[in-house]
Amino acid sequence: MSSMGFVNAIPYAWPLSGQWSRQDTALIVIDMQSDFLHPEGYFASMGYSVAAGRAAIEPTATLLEYMRAIGVTVIYTREGHRPDLSDLNPTKRLRGELKGTPIGAQGPLGKFLVRGEKGWDIVPELEPQPGDILLDKPGNSAFHATDLDQILRSKGIRQLILTGVTTDVCVHSTMREANDKGYDCVLLSDCCAAGEAHLHQATVDITLNEGGIFGAVAESADVLKVLAKACEAA
Repeated sequence: MSSMGFVNAIPYAWPLSGQWSRQDTALIVIDMQSDFLHPEGYFASMGYSVAAGRAAIEPTATLLEYMRAIGVTVIYTREGHRPDLSDLNPTKRLRGELKGTPIGAQGPLGKFLVRGEKGWDIVPELEPQPGDILLDKPGNSAFHATDLDQILRSKGIRQLILTGVTTDVCVHSTMREANDKGYDCVLLSDCCAAGEAHLHQATVDITLNEGGIFGAVAESADVLKVLAKACEAA
């Protein structure tokens, strides 16, 4: 299975190059952590619903199974800070305090968004497997203060399949920066979620603007159809 054809995405068939393969494509799973998906985690403590995020777990797990089977690079990200909070910038700290949920404060799953705490872990349903790459980040974009770009370029990866939470913040921050760096991205809408449905939809709409200014949008089923056809032809 050297290459696969177009994914039925909007506003354009993805990828722009016309084909993708396990060698030049990566699946990015962004911040599917208990702090964002558990009813007692950081996100829920700010008053947001985790229902949509939890609904994204099952399709993401299915996608991961297929992608690992064909050898696509899988990269997880976790948002979190050093235990001493030395990498927490003052602006982000103050925003948390305004919401009444300061980063580093004690919660039911340990200290909010702190590396090594229970809430910081990837949810058990999506546990990383041997061979997956795990990337820790202190900000929204997966490129900020990480070696993600170095990893992708070293592997010759040109296309990114994006999943995770939240659609409007960390997922789209990553997508926007990836676009500026020249990667062709597709956002899988059923494998992403926001705290409120209108924020998820607004992010999808922004992505589709200007003929797909930041990339394309599809559902996981659209990708799986392409994989099934490629397997039949192999």
